Amino acid sequence: MERFDPVTQAKIDLTAALRLAARMNLNEGVCNHFSMELPGNPDLFLINPQGLHWSEVTPADMCTVNADGKVVEGKHKVEPTAFFIHSRVHIAKHKKVVLHTHMPYATALTLLDGAELDLRANQNAMRFYGRVGYDRDYGGAALDTGEGDRIANAIGDADVIFMQHHGIMVCGDNMAYTFDDLYYVERSCMVQVLAQSTGGKLKQVSEAQAKYVADQIGGERQQSLLHFEALKRVLDRDEPGWSKI
Repeated sequence: MERFDPVTQAKIDLTAALRLAARMNLNEGVCNHFSMELPGNPDLFLINPQGLHWSEVTPADMCTVNADGKVVEGKHKVEPTAFFIHSRVHIAKHKKVVLHTHMPYATALTLLDGAELDLRANQNAMRFYGRVGYDRDYGGAALDTGEGDRIANAIGDADVIFMQHHGIMVCGDNMAYTFDDLYYVERSCMVQVLAQSTGGKLKQVSEAQAKYVADQIGGERQQSLLHFEALKRVLDRDEPGWSKI
């Protein structure tokens, strides 16, 4: 696949993640947001625009915003509440990629009192051992930086946070790794919900075994890169013109 300058490539990758999330039914209306630190400028961020469905965006639609969410480059507006959460996580936690969705199975777990993703029952979930956090409070829609600060504090050192009554956020250092994590979080939540719907008890491995599997998968992230590139080839095949600059 052709490579471009870092900023253009970031816009293409952000577009791919949004379109792929829509294909996988991980989106919700024209809500939720994916954001990336602008390559070469940690004070600016790329984010999807207000009002466009994720399945229709192109790299030319991506907006560049500052830490206050003000659009400094782009032809679209950004939802006023969009960056109150994202900016605080980018800045406070030094995350280059922040993906926030209300995807069905992960969000389902946030509706249950005290529910957690079982990191010792499913191999896919074991990859997240030691990487998951929970925001047990709920302050309504994020209408100010205070809500974003509270969520950022709840994340701690985690890469994945389940937000009670709300949804999920997955963070990372590049889009391929982070989107791969988003995909496997939802798959893990899906099979857990299906397994628990039988009324049976989940069979767990030991803490040591779960950590061992997490270390195995964490040390072999080439699969994440290959997965993301393969998914972009699927877009090339099925949605010609999606990456038009």
